[in-house]
Amino acid sequence: MAEITAAMVKSLRERSGLPMMDCKAALQEVGGDEAAAMELLRKRGALAAEKKAGRETAEGRIGAFVDREKGAGSLVELQCETAPVANNPDFKELAAKIAKQVAVTGCTDVAGLAATKCVDDPGQTVQDLLHDVLNRLRENMKIASAIRATGHVATYVHHTGKLGVMIVAEGNVQDEALLNDVCMHIAFAQPDALNREQVPADLVAKEQEIAREQIKASGKPENMIEKILTGKMNRWFSERVLLEQAFVKDDKKTVGEVLQAAGVTLKSYHRLAVGSN
Repeated sequence: MAEITAAMVKSLRERSGLPMMDCKAALQEVGGDEAAAMELLRKRGALAAEKKAGRETAEGRIGAFVDREKGAGSLVELQCETAPVANNPDFKELAAKIAKQVAVTGCTDVAGLAATKCVDDPGQTVQDLLHDVLNRLRENMKIASAIRATGHVATYVHHTGKLGVMIVAEGNVQDEALLNDVCMHIAFAQPDALNREQVPADLVAKEQEIAREQIKASGKPENMIEKILTGKMNRWFSERVLLEQAFVKDDKKTVGEVLQAAGVTLKSYHRLAVGSN
């Protein structure tokens, strides 16, 4: 049997991130061949992933990436079991790598994404990356969701890592500070739609009916009902529609007014939180 030196174990430890004893045992099994030992550890990681697959993943992190060359951006939700793992540097890096994978390849199907070859290392799949980190951190983890958008994209991830926002804008998109502020507003204000047209018609009709009945019940004159109803519905929309919400950094103006003054048109937005799907 080939001698397994401390240097060999150290080298495999640095590549795999696994405990020294695991690395030494793998090297011993394959006669000191580092590449074969690495493959063995990966296979064991896959088996460990299967065993942990049924465990609840209530924690996690949002990864974000913007690819200016392709004009695309992404948000991904990577789940794990505990908060310490969600805040582990290896887990954070994995979320960032998967977000880059989505932005560059365009794959948002979670099952299909796992099978894609890594853009930074075609010798590995995303599933391999996942298993490597799972094997090091010893928790179940999975890609829960992935979103991609094209155009001039801006992203924001809250400092907790549990919430991310992505917007697509046109016009004066060089004002990155404003785009970041809008992302932060969306994270805080949680709008339901970009504009009134995107609010489901049946929801609007139901709210109008409720509001009209409330006005009638209050005894207001018949000729005042429609005017009061318009005011009520305007307030209702201002709470739910992004462009009509009071801007968090200047509540004297709406988000739409701030964007218009800056020459920016917001085309779409996405808000993704851990555990929201």
